[in-house]
Amino acid sequence: MKILISGFDPFGGEKINPAYEAVKRLPDSIMGAEIVKMEIPTVFHLAAEVLEEKVRQVDPDVILCIGQAGGRYGITPERVAINVDDAGIPDNEHKQPIDEKIKEDGPDAYFSSLPIKAMVEKMKEAKIPASISNSAGTFVCNHIMYQILYIIDKNYPDKTGGFIHCPFIPEQVVDKPNQPSMNLVDIVSGLEAGIEAIIERYGKEDVKEIGGTIH
Repeated sequence: MKILISGFDPFGGEKINPAYEAVKRLPDSIMGAEIVKMEIPTVFHLAAEVLEEKVRQVDPDVILCIGQAGGRYGITPERVAINVDDAGIPDNEHKQPIDEKIKEDGPDAYFSSLPIKAMVEKMKEAKIPASISNSAGTFVCNHIMYQILYIIDKNYPDKTGGFIHCPFIPEQVVDKPNQPSMNLVDIVSGLEAGIEAIIERYGKEDVKEIGGTIH
């Protein structure tokens, strides 16, 4: 098995992005699966172009993107991506789309094809705070998740894909009072545990566990 894992470059005035910092530190092989790592730009559409080119090059079985979600306490596999760009801040090329469809011929939403409940379960077994997220936002993170699932739907039906958000790391919150963070070592451990669940459940249905929220 081959898993392509991407992480974004820094954005929004940050000097570091824990997503790619964690991706870089993942082992090259997990449970026998080859792990291919890459950085992608925090830029609408360009991120998808760069990622899809890599998909063509390495032909992975799984496409997984990692992004930063400042303000969250744990690692959060995303359940759904919606077909809209509505940027609260500009991307790294100063683009700020408002209420624009990502794909005119795409559905309103795509659901992750990864075993997100098994992933959360495995992360918690590794003593890493984790939960399912039901909103990936409307910035480049939601954008790339939607794009991943769109290209799988249209061109690569045998592949699976999805997205995981991770918190700030401590150095990012020194001047951000009351903002949660997670040590980079723990983020890496959580991602590795989630990837193990992807490998274990590959070709199988997700586990049936409570993962919803009230609001």
